[in-house]
Amino acid sequence: MYITITKQHLDATFSKSCGDFVGYLEKENMDKAPEHQEHFFDQHNDQISPDHVVKDIDSNTAKLRKSEPKFYSLTINPSQRELKHIGNNPDKLREYVRETMKAYASSFNRDVPVSVDSIKYYAKIEYERIYKGFDKEIKENQPYRAKIVKLEHDLVKIRRGELAGNSQDIQKTIDKLKAEAPHRINGKMIEQGMKKQGFQTHVHIIVSRKDVTNKLSLSPGSSYKASEVILNGSPVKRGFDRDGFFEKAEKTFDSLFKYDRNFVERYSAHKMYQKDTYKFFAQLMALPTNEKSAAFKIMGKSGMQIPNLSIPTNQVQMALKAFKQLKRTIDVAKDAGSIGI
Repeated sequence: MYITITKQHLDATFSKSCGDFVGYLEKENMDKAPEHQEHFFDQHNDQISPDHVVKDIDSNTAKLRKSEPKFYSLTINPSQRELKHIGNNPDKLREYVRETMKAYASSFNRDVPVSVDSIKYYAKIEYERIYKGFDKEIKENQPYRAKIVKLEHDLVKIRRGELAGNSQDIQKTIDKLKAEAPHRINGKMIEQGMKKQGFQTHVHIIVSRKDVTNKLSLSPGSSYKASEVILNGSPVKRGFDRDGFFEKAEKTFDSLFKYDRNFVERYSAHKMYQKDTYKFFAQLMALPTNEKSAAFKIMGKSGMQIPNLSIPTNQVQMALKAFKQLKRTIDVAKDAGSIGI
């Protein structure tokens, strides 16, 4: 499970409206009949119109300055393994979102506990993703794409009489480059804008900066972790516990759907990998054989390039030197779940 929290995008100042973002989230509904469209939902309602979302979020910004975000965006990205486990069922995803937003609310550190009914949010399920410039597949295909673009320009010049050359030979070279590109779908070289295969279902959530009363400011982007400070001589609780929220969200999925989470899928393992790679691999190699085997399969499917190393499970310390080689070969996939999964 990979969850992101980002503030409203800005240039010099924040826009007064979430209209552009809501319009962007309506892209999958284009050219679909009303009965096949995906609606916004909140904690208690399944069908909410885009106009209502814009009006409700935009009108809930009392006393916010131009330099302050009016809303935050959460993106919930289940892994393909997690989506397969729930049958890619949108009803189960809605159930999960509603339980997760309870965890979101409880992660604010306030003198008066924040409940989910204090949060003004609207969520939308999307089923597709497209390849973008930062995807590994696009980056690794780019050298081939650059050569193809140059050759295609040469073809145009030849047809105009601006360049001498054999059009058929150039076209054969173009076709060969497309066939040799490392990443293809159904024989076609992957390019920006192409749809990704497999389950790509994810959820976008718009959360108002202010609570439902339009009085209390609730910022998950606070630079303060959950803590207590003295303000005007009195103790005041502040902050948002991001680590706690991510861990609660993970446990919520596992509890709701009886999901047996592998070590490498855990948020705690993701943090360990980033902070202490050797400790991560030491714990990985100490796992029971079946779980360890599953872990390497998961990492392989996620895009990690894992060499064929034979490492005895009872000699973890001796394996650390080999881990240096392993670490150099790993390309951690982005926009997915824990550790790129």
